[in-house]
Amino acid sequence: MKKTFFVFLILLLLVGSFIAAQSADNSNPALKPILGHFAARNFAVGAVPKAQLDLILQAGIRAPSASNRQPWHFTVVQDLTLAKKIVPQVNDGNVLIVVSAAGDGKTNGAVMLDCGLAVQSMYLAAQALGLGSRIYSGPIAAVNSNLKTELGIPSNQNAVALVRVGLLPAGTDAVSSASARNSADKTITWK
Repeated sequence: MKKTFFVFLILLLLVGSFIAAQSADNSNPALKPILGHFAARNFAVGAVPKAQLDLILQAGIRAPSASNRQPWHFTVVQDLTLAKKIVPQVNDGNVLIVVSAAGDGKTNGAVMLDCGLAVQSMYLAAQALGLGSRIYSGPIAAVNSNLKTELGIPSNQNAVALVRVGLLPAGTDAVSSASARNSADKTITWK
């Protein structure tokens, strides 16, 4: 009886170790877009399929937020002429998702974090679907001062950031397209 229990215990430990190793493995499908993402610099011409765009927007809607306030509003810009006013490099078929929220977009840290989480969720969802994505904050001042009405951003809101989504040119990959990342020893302090 003791021998059977001992064998069972060892087997249980081995299975537990195997499961733990599998969950820590970076080939986990949930971790692939997080660990393998890159901000595309080049996008191909061609429309983002509506079904994929809907999934990307759902990822933004499902992002976490402080006290579940969900302070964001998404403006989807598919019109090339209007998109070029915001990001001149966009190609035909690229989509810009402008994330806005109530307030001035600068002083409420929780709202900024919440919108950042929505942006990150959409950015990663696009990549998980095999699309290119890039986050922009540089054009936001111009959007807020010149384009809010044209974009239909609610008057009580200001743009916070935007995500560009589009098809990738053939042969684009994270190795040749990604910028170098800081190493863990430069970024993490263990105490």
